[in-house]
Amino acid sequence: MDADRSDAAYRAWLKEAVRLVRADANRSADTHLLRFPLPDRWGVDLYLKDESTHPTGSLKHRLARSLFLYGLCNGWIRPGRPVVEASSGSTAVSEAYFAKLIGVPFIAVMPRGTSREKCRLIEFHGGTCHFVDDTRTLYEQAARLASDGGGHYMDQFTYAERATDWRGNNNIAESIYEQLRLERYPVPAWIVATAGTGGTSATIARYAHYMGHDTRVCVPDPENSCFFDGWTRHDPAATSSSGSRIEGIGRPRMEPSFVTGAIDRMMKVPDAASVAAVRTLERIVGRKAGGSTGTGLWSALRIVAEMVERGERGSVVTLICDGGDRYLDKYYSDGWLAEQGLDIAPYTAALDHFLLHGSRPRS
Repeated sequence: MDADRSDAAYRAWLKEAVRLVRADANRSADTHLLRFPLPDRWGVDLYLKDESTHPTGSLKHRLARSLFLYGLCNGWIRPGRPVVEASSGSTAVSEAYFAKLIGVPFIAVMPRGTSREKCRLIEFHGGTCHFVDDTRTLYEQAARLASDGGGHYMDQFTYAERATDWRGNNNIAESIYEQLRLERYPVPAWIVATAGTGGTSATIARYAHYMGHDTRVCVPDPENSCFFDGWTRHDPAATSSSGSRIEGIGRPRMEPSFVTGAIDRMMKVPDAASVAAVRTLERIVGRKAGGSTGTGLWSALRIVAEMVERGERGSVVTLICDGGDRYLDKYYSDGWLAEQGLDIAPYTAALDHFLLHGSRPRS
């Protein structure tokens, strides 16, 4: 018996699709590693890996590229058939970009409250937005839409950690260490990475272990996310009953791509602290960023404060995950904060105290 499914036309399409996706990486220069200004006498340097400079404006550009290459090379993505994703926005924006690049339809299954600017960007890149009211049904509806349309459910929450080559190959971890090579503390004491899928923290932690670096990885978790509880309790079945207000991170279930054994530390960060931090970033560095950046920056500054108080020297790295222009009606809106019942004043005061005195305020 012999069954040959060779398809010359499909192989030609596949070869061209893979070329287009790989060429995008060659055209995109690496993202910048910015210094957050801290007094030199503290002996601690804080860096921000600015992922907002990718062609689609966020860290998820790396993930989307990896997921498309993974799906293409596995034979899952086919010409003319839709690619469907469950996403709160940034991953969908980047996947819409790559779908348009290779000429396949794209559908984003999103919470109804996703920022208007993210929806506009998805549609700008040729994608379609499919909204759901109950975030717990995102996965089910995305899989159903893909099945009904004969397409592929990308499923970033399962495949993020395996689609990226964590040993190197120009991943974000390799980039960070290369860019720190000439700094006074070239091997960071800590890298802080928030988690949506968990793929970024897994890539960074695995690379640090693989290369024998002493860097530890901290994952901050926002309110209404189950990652912190699941990690601290060693509970892979942990859930949260409501969605995160910090778009792009925090999940209602423990995602398959969240590799709990690879990371060293987690912090639970109040949403008001995340917003205070992102507004402080704009004031100090002059850059608007999304709420997930604020979550990471709050935790990174807390780690810096601990190092300063203990007299430790070294470097800390966190990420600018995406730009703040996507969230003008949320994290930069006092009206939205009032609607959500968020008071950022105490957290802003704590940040100001730290940046002035180098220590955390004592209550």
